[in-house]
Amino acid sequence: MKKTLIAMSLLVPAAAMAQAPVSSLSDSAGSLEQRLATIERMMEARQGAQLQLMDQLSTLQQDVAELRGITEEHEYRLEQLLQRQRELYQEIDRRFSQLKEQGGSSFGGSGGGVQTIPTDSSGSADGGNSGYSSNLSENDAYDRAIALVLEDKRYDAAIPAFEQFIQQFPNSSYLPNAHYWLGQLQFAQQAYDKAKTHFQTVVNDYPDSNKRADCLLKLGVIASEQGRSADAESFYQQVVSEYPDSTEANLAKQRLN
Repeated sequence: MKKTLIAMSLLVPAAAMAQAPVSSLSDSAGSLEQRLATIERMMEARQGAQLQLMDQLSTLQQDVAELRGITEEHEYRLEQLLQRQRELYQEIDRRFSQLKEQGGSSFGGSGGGVQTIPTDSSGSADGGNSGYSSNLSENDAYDRAIALVLEDKRYDAAIPAFEQFIQQFPNSSYLPNAHYWLGQLQFAQQAYDKAKTHFQTVVNDYPDSNKRADCLLKLGVIASEQGRSADAESFYQQVVSEYPDSTEANLAKQRLN
């Protein structure tokens, strides 16, 4: 019995010593797993923050693009208002010249003679710079159509007026302007296919028209609105190439950028 107790007393410390390394290894492995889990959580949190920052950056970029588009649209509309004002001044000047031509032949001078508007060698009034037909019915028809736009603001009534003018006076010197105004009116109504036809007519048939640059620009805008980006870019490039110093060229460059 005494021998048995002695043997057991020797075995207990040995068993304890044998189990000690196993417990230490277990604690070490648990600590490593905890650290790995902590690192994984940190990486997930960092990735989440990066994704959130990327989403915010994308949203900001979209907002900037929208603001840029709104700014460009406002600049374009402002230029359109200025263009309409210039058109109004041109029409006033043209009408004044017309009144001078119509009234000049009936003005009596102090010597009782008849004074006339001076003409150049070609016989045209005002040195050939008046730019309008001597056909009074043609002038009246064009004046009525223009007045519906610039004075009365009756845009719906102006469209058939210009259409009738084009049909009635197919050889008029006002024809490019009539097509231009029809394109403008239909463009404002977002009737892009109809507007495109008139703008294209000015571009193709009237290369010397002072409306041609704006017609090219409008064709680019229409192409852009209809999702034809390559065509829009081509029209903008044409404006910049053919009218480099014009307001339309500056607007085309903004849209290209």
